[in-house]
Amino acid sequence: MRRALPQLRGLFGLVLIAADDPDKIIAVRNGPPLVVGMGEGEFIVASDIPAVLGHTRDVVFLGDQELAVITRTQVAFTDFAGSAVSKATQRIRWDPMLAEKAGHKHFMLKEIFEQPWAIQETLLGRMSEEQGEVRLGELDLSDDTLRAVDQVVILACGTSWIAGQVGKFLFEQIAGVRTDVDYGSEYRYRQPIADERTLALVITQSGETADTLASLREARSRGTPSIAICNVVGSMVTRVADAALYTHAGPEIGVASTKAFTSQLVALILLALHVGRVRGTVDTGDARRHIAALTQLPGLVQHTLGCDAAVASIAKRFYRRTDFLYLGRGINYPIALEGALKLKEISYIHAEGYPAGELKHGPIALIDENLPVVALAPGGPVFPKMMSNLEEVKARGGTVIVVTDTDPQAFSDLLDPGRDAVVPIPAAAPHLSPILSVVPLQLLAYHIGVLRGCDVDQPRNLAKSVTVE
Repeated sequence: MRRALPQLRGLFGLVLIAADDPDKIIAVRNGPPLVVGMGEGEFIVASDIPAVLGHTRDVVFLGDQELAVITRTQVAFTDFAGSAVSKATQRIRWDPMLAEKAGHKHFMLKEIFEQPWAIQETLLGRMSEEQGEVRLGELDLSDDTLRAVDQVVILACGTSWIAGQVGKFLFEQIAGVRTDVDYGSEYRYRQPIADERTLALVITQSGETADTLASLREARSRGTPSIAICNVVGSMVTRVADAALYTHAGPEIGVASTKAFTSQLVALILLALHVGRVRGTVDTGDARRHIAALTQLPGLVQHTLGCDAAVASIAKRFYRRTDFLYLGRGINYPIALEGALKLKEISYIHAEGYPAGELKHGPIALIDENLPVVALAPGGPVFPKMMSNLEEVKARGGTVIVVTDTDPQAFSDLLDPGRDAVVPIPAAAPHLSPILSVVPLQLLAYHIGVLRGCDVDQPRNLAKSVTVE
């Protein structure tokens, strides 16, 4: 195996057994993740943690260009050249039951309904309302480093990139730091401008996304401090970044991210508050108000999940449509992107998310009686603007599905109960609105996917973690 490795090109993860030596397994990593479960009298090799949770919670993550030689009695870790490598065993906190469906028809539905718990776990032990402090003790990055930062660049892919778009609003509005969001797959190819005064914030559920890891390494090569928001303890991104903030959402089996996404948003709020406190842009009173709102969030998400039956009924009306348009404004514009992405992933229906202010700059040409428009219309300063957008849609014969925290009667003069629909959600602080708004969109995608006979847990052509470029 070691003689063959220098001849291999690209990224690969391999597990090999020789026909004439069946009591030995060789596991090789160069890119895609591999984990070795350390059981009692047994060792298990897998590409992800949930596969081994039924046997052991003690695991070792292979690093790039490392291999494990496994026999019935021991595991030896080396690099590709054969030199011994010292590896630490990680203890996984996840309950093995979290990797089961627990009575739900699909993992995706189970994980949607786990969001109140996942958010609570992400918040647990990290806030003091009395002192107005966010306590991120595991964040191994000094306050002086954070004070010196004059810009944040968020690097991610897929749904994590959309979480980063919400993070841009959070960091600029709460922490007062200029923030850009880049696709991990594009960042390293455009000669980015970054230095020691730039904070690279990478977001990845698995911690193994190849493009996100590559963008992190590119940023670090330019001297930037870095923080990873991740769900998997010990994953590659947490070993490459200077510091890690774990979401503690438990294993997410469904390919389409749900609870990992909302947990990432919670982690971003905590981090923005922490940076704001360190930099002096958030005073004690403001911090207390934010923290008080966060303590109510799990209950608000639980309340929001009560819309499931109503959303399932809406799905029955629209699951045969071929196109959807999602609209949002401000901090909820990224949620329009996420709603459209979920529908594409799960049901294979073409969908687009747009900032509502761009409606007249192109998408309005698509609107007719066959195009459902899903609109995020929370109360607040942009509500009149969203109402204007909905009037434009209705004037052109469009059908509207509104997600709102305002009184549904506010839409009674505009919408037709026979054609349109309103999904009410609880009111919340503006920075928490995206977390509540996304829940009905997750459920809508799920129910439409099921009605169309799609495999909502394992959609075609998709993988949970993209580990090769």
